Amino acid sequence: MLKTLDLALKVLMMFTREKPVWGGRELANELGMNHTNIYRILETLEKNRFISKDKTTKKYSLGYATWELGMIMYESLNVNSLIRPILERLRDETGESIFLTVLDRDEAVTLEVVEPENKVKFSVSAGSRAPLYVGASYRTILAYLPDEMTESIIRNGLVKYTNTTMTDPDELRAELRKIREEGWGKSQGEYTADVIAIAVPLFDGGDIVGSVTVSGPIYRMTDEKIQEYLPLLRVTRDEIGEIIRRYQLNLRV
Repeated sequence: MLKTLDLALKVLMMFTREKPVWGGRELANELGMNHTNIYRILETLEKNRFISKDKTTKKYSLGYATWELGMIMYESLNVNSLIRPILERLRDETGESIFLTVLDRDEAVTLEVVEPENKVKFSVSAGSRAPLYVGASYRTILAYLPDEMTESIIRNGLVKYTNTTMTDPDELRAELRKIREEGWGKSQGEYTADVIAIAVPLFDGGDIVGSVTVSGPIYRMTDEKIQEYLPLLRVTRDEIGEIIRRYQLNLRV
């Protein structure tokens, strides 16, 4: 492994949706790295347009080169042309927000969001990521991963995002067993308050690669609606799975 390259990539990964702007010393302290080394890395990344520096604040944010690479990757997945129309149909059938989520190591990333017009929209957007134990979209993926990953996540600590986030290890293990038995997962207010989400797992060649989710406010997502939406979710999931196989799409981030 090239140590300098590894450090540079670690620096880039610090620029997240939750923390998109960093000062040089702040970043060095957070990573526990030498300030001089951090500034050399930042200078190189800035020169190559992977990050940009605000002339006034002297703080750094992601540059256009990262955006360009992200768009190339996104377009290579053919999500917009092949999969989005399927998600849009599910949105029209349910009148609720639809999410396509994909696995990325020990987290998951929201790859595509399709929301209804003239209704309350949620804060989750394409590119959002969260731990695999938080909410139906993510936990439905975790349920089909090896038990060692679940135990590793538990050892790293389960953080409460809302009062109802599932942070009890035994409760989490039981919920994962239930998802495997029933083939779908549900969450209520675990990541966003007053929101219910139901999700089904998405597979590629027998391997779990993501999930498809219907999400809406509690007052609309009644038990009757959930039972109505589940078959539609499964049809959507199967159609996306067929697209993945037919066009050999790689949704593994």
